[in-house]
Amino acid sequence: MLHTPITYLKGVGPGRAELLSRELGIATYQDLLYHFPNRFLDKSRYYRISELQPSSAEVQVIGKIVHLKTVAQKKGKRLIATFRDESGEMELVWFRSQQWFMDRLKLGEPYVAFGRVNRFGNTWSMAHPDLELLKKHRQKKQLRMQPIYPSTEKLSKQGVTNRVLATCVAELLKQVLETLPETLPQGLRDELGLVGKQQALVQAHFPDSNNNLARAQARLKFEELYYIQLALLRKNASRKKRIKGFVFEQVGDLFRDFYTQALPFELTEAQKRVLREIRSDLGSGAQMNRLLQGDVGSGKTIVAVLTILLALDNGYQASLVAPTEILAQQHYRAISDLLKPLGISVALLTGSVKEKDRKPILQSLADGSLPILIGTHAVLEDRVQFKNLGLAIIDEQHRFGVAQRAKLWKKNASPPHILVMTATPIPRTLAMSLYGDLDVSNIDELPPGRKPVRTVHRTDRDRLKVFAFLKEEIAKGRQVYVVYPLIEESEALDYKDLMDGFESMSREFPAPQYQLSIVHGKMKPEAKEFEMQRFVNGETQIMVATTVIEVGVNVPNASVMIIESAERFGLSQLHQLRGRVGRGADQSYCILISGGKLSDDAQTRLQTMVQTNDGFEIAETDLRLRGPGDLMGTQQSGVLSLQIADIVRDSELLKTARYHARELLSKDPELGHPDHQMVREKLSRMGVMKNRWDYIS
Repeated sequence: MLHTPITYLKGVGPGRAELLSRELGIATYQDLLYHFPNRFLDKSRYYRISELQPSSAEVQVIGKIVHLKTVAQKKGKRLIATFRDESGEMELVWFRSQQWFMDRLKLGEPYVAFGRVNRFGNTWSMAHPDLELLKKHRQKKQLRMQPIYPSTEKLSKQGVTNRVLATCVAELLKQVLETLPETLPQGLRDELGLVGKQQALVQAHFPDSNNNLARAQARLKFEELYYIQLALLRKNASRKKRIKGFVFEQVGDLFRDFYTQALPFELTEAQKRVLREIRSDLGSGAQMNRLLQGDVGSGKTIVAVLTILLALDNGYQASLVAPTEILAQQHYRAISDLLKPLGISVALLTGSVKEKDRKPILQSLADGSLPILIGTHAVLEDRVQFKNLGLAIIDEQHRFGVAQRAKLWKKNASPPHILVMTATPIPRTLAMSLYGDLDVSNIDELPPGRKPVRTVHRTDRDRLKVFAFLKEEIAKGRQVYVVYPLIEESEALDYKDLMDGFESMSREFPAPQYQLSIVHGKMKPEAKEFEMQRFVNGETQIMVATTVIEVGVNVPNASVMIIESAERFGLSQLHQLRGRVGRGADQSYCILISGGKLSDDAQTRLQTMVQTNDGFEIAETDLRLRGPGDLMGTQQSGVLSLQIADIVRDSELLKTARYHARELLSKDPELGHPDHQMVREKLSRMGVMKNRWDYIS
């Protein structure tokens, strides 16, 4: 019944149905039922005038109009009614249709006035109130809390007002309420004190009180989050059961020799913990599908290398794919250097590798003589075939689409183990909702000896002091990044900002005493690589660049990161850029330079950067500021199209829902118990279960 087109609901019809579908996406009974009010007018209380307080909330007052007058103003005039109750007086004001009100308002009759109040001097004022004679007001059945639904201007102009929407919802509830099944087991509802489904839906639309509204919303939010978690957890369990993985049974000579002889530093406890989790996956017989999170500089690369060696020790090939050529080259250099003592071949495949160099790489991959391939999207091309790919690592995985990741899995008859890595920590609440079907590992400590980067915020007027500080650092033999924003929509403006910045830096830091590099997106790859290499080799002290250096440049001697127009950057980008420094033993600095006037959000972003180096804390702030859709991009935000829950505000409820979803599946993974029949049926309606409980990917 809930899938019935909205056209058939009394009071809708074809015209309104088409409007509702186009403007609000309401096409069926179910869409309307779950189109919840975004606020309520609280008409549960009548205020005395002496009780009024400054507030954005609407209030209702019972009183009598004792005087009416019109007052001239710059444009036209306004009508003022003196409104009195036994506790005092206030003004009711109309700026439009004064004559209409003048002709109809009755002096000395009790009215109910409803609206927002403002105080001017010692007088309370209510502009354009909803006004109703008290005797008529008392004759009606009053909704104590009136729902206000999300809508559009076009709907209102076409006559589909808030009152019409509320009437349609009331009609719908009358028709379908008794047919709606309960979807949460009684035991779970009792344990958490949740109201029944039917009661929750009625009170979510037409609550008797604030308390009943809160209980209804808590019930519906929990249900929504609970079923998302059940679906994700079942998907994970089903994949492990259904997709068999290569069993890496042994820790062989390559892993042992590297660990004991070539490892450049002692692993942190966090790195050791993550390696144990990965080794457990690789020996389980199920395909590994693990997300590895770790801040910039936390040592994800060394974990990736050790995981690659486990694959090689068991006779399999491995591949690491990165989203940009710069990052792929950095991985290639780092992994080649690390594995050089073991004599292991590593190849790099990117879009700029020429055909004559590409052929031998493809041949050695296909015959199995090349054990490790590092690359960009070029690795995903159909003609890139492995003999026995056992491990695929994807770096900065949020930059790859689902279809692109799937291409890697199809390089073999059997899918390889998957390790996805990100240096952009994902807030726990978002990870539970978006990646709840993945196993998650966190490297949450930096290698010993690393000093936290000191971050300060400066404005344009502090520029000379900043330049003086840079000269001090350069005199110590250090190097400096100066980064300008890059926003595609204003590429010409960005390029001008960069070139102006480069010229002013050149004047302040003249040759031959100082040498500068410049890197931007308009340069040819070979020119860009030449300039970067000069900086890496220490031939230039200052690199002026756009955000192309956000990932992929590793210069331990660089100790200062200047971010120009820092207010134009998102938190994630600021954190990534800061991660370019602090890679050596010396104290490093990040200087955020902005204009003097900042929005509240920009101020929060910059303050957050100054106050913490913790990527997870920064990610949580970013989530609060931007919301899950903006944070993950349009490609993945659809996963979080929640109807009533909010993963930021309802994070505690999300954790509770995940806990109870885990509990249920640990006790009854097939949901065969009679008490869980309703859960099974609901998941089936969601399209989660089919063909003997296999998850539809």
